[in-house]
Amino acid sequence: MTLARKGSRLITVEDTDYRWTVRAKPTYSQGLGATMTFAVELAERPGATLVVDTGRPRPDNWLHLATEPVRPAEVTEAVRAALARGFDFTATQASP
Repeated sequence: MTLARKGSRLITVEDTDYRWTVRAKPTYSQGLGATMTFAVELAERPGATLVVDTGRPRPDNWLHLATEPVRPAEVTEAVRAALARGFDFTATQASP
């Protein structure tokens, strides 16, 4: 499944365009302070989706826990780290 264009942002890392997004509304557990995640995929040829756990709560958590939003520099760093570890954004899920 690909990321929706609405609400997602484009970012270029090493001459490749990616689309990334943070879920629009928190899940119930995220509302209670569970960690925030964001998803990244290739912009033009979506394949595998990288899901990154930030290790901190969402800014809109219901308990008003201190946190910071996801910034483009953090997304760039996550993509570079995933590529260095061999993550293949072009991979597709095999059907059962």
